[in-house]
Amino acid sequence: MKDLGPLIEPVVNALGCELWGIEHMRRGHRTLLRIYIDSNHGVTLADCERVSREVTGVLDVEDPIRGPYDLEVSSPGVDRPLFTLAQLRGYIGIEVRLRLCMKLQGHRQLLGMVEKVEADAVVINMLGERIEVKWDMVEKARLVPQS
Repeated sequence: MKDLGPLIEPVVNALGCELWGIEHMRRGHRTLLRIYIDSNHGVTLADCERVSREVTGVLDVEDPIRGPYDLEVSSPGVDRPLFTLAQLRGYIGIEVRLRLCMKLQGHRQLLGMVEKVEADAVVINMLGERIEVKWDMVEKARLVPQS
């Protein structure tokens, strides 16, 4: 599936929200397309409904997804997924969970504080051990909710 960001982002922005990220996965013979939106004023159910309606219209016209699909629109929530290094820069000192595409120093999953974000990597402090992770090794990244 091609990158849907350039198609979806202008629609989301026109509705006063920010496109936080896009996930897509196969579920049987259907595709699940999950769009995360954010806003300075918070995301309401009405925001999600408006974005869903408008994005559906664009997807129906442009037809970038092969076969049937289900669309979900939501806020990123407290355990928000992180899609870019730029997003991670806003969470220095905050705990994150990274799932890697391959083991790094014996770990495929890392849980630790974001210490530093570089041009192509993030430095995580995991129990006092500093681990530099190249961003292209990260399969998924999420904030860990603070209690």
